[in-house]
Amino acid sequence: MNEINFKRVAIIGVGLIGGSFALALKKYGFTGKIAGTGRKKENLVRAKGRGLIDEYSTSASETVSDADLIVLSTPVGQFQDIFKTIRKNIKAGAIVTDVGSVKAEAIKILKPLMPPGVSFVGSHPIAGKESSGIDNAAPDIFKGARCIITPAPDTDKSSLEKILALWTALGSKTSLMSPEQHDWIFAATSHLPHVIAYALINTILDLNQNTLPHSGPSLRDMTRIALSSPELWRDICLYNKENILKSLNQFLSSIIHLKELIEKSDADGLEKEFQKAQTGRWLLEKAAP
Repeated sequence: MNEINFKRVAIIGVGLIGGSFALALKKYGFTGKIAGTGRKKENLVRAKGRGLIDEYSTSASETVSDADLIVLSTPVGQFQDIFKTIRKNIKAGAIVTDVGSVKAEAIKILKPLMPPGVSFVGSHPIAGKESSGIDNAAPDIFKGARCIITPAPDTDKSSLEKILALWTALGSKTSLMSPEQHDWIFAATSHLPHVIAYALINTILDLNQNTLPHSGPSLRDMTRIALSSPELWRDICLYNKENILKSLNQFLSSIIHLKELIEKSDADGLEKEFQKAQTGRWLLEKAAP
């Protein structure tokens, strides 16, 4: 049986994912206390009123005091400042995890700031929505979803086992991956699609925003994720820069190739490329969890 082996959890950043994590803890057997902190007191008041968290403080240092699990649920660009603030208040034996989409840089930031006796184990639940905030938080957002755990070579094994058990208890399908492999894969499968969605909407706006009312479901489907937090995705692009640039360069090559086929009116070439993509899309359907 997978158990939630923590008594006090501190969530830094009570939004969609942080709020959903809190709700999932309560639903799936956690009987301890959940403390939340963030930049906006009114958001924390609402989170407590809705039962997501048991207590809150706008002081992150106060929130993490006596917590045996600390969850970083903010954009990665905030990690360094947050950790400089809280590190003196983290008790020995605590585990720190995150729920973000960039791992190698997160470890690079946090490792030199980690107090003695405190472990970091990276987590990336492959779950979420384009809508942000606690109003969209849901307890089953992680159920049946993949959660990638990204230990470093020197990660404490006991802490790793506790984090694996935690996500399994919340209904996730866990797997292990190195931080570097994670960042390379998700640059292509997640970060690139978001950049493309933002660019596609901006392209149409630059052409003529009056065309938007005439769009159909295909444009909405392709650009749904452009509703995601600009602050969050700004940081992802900056902190996984090299991998995203590699994926973007490959995408630009594909776009240029299609452009050339259209310019040459190469019907066979276009159909071949579209058939290749159609086959790939079916493979994606089969790969879904």
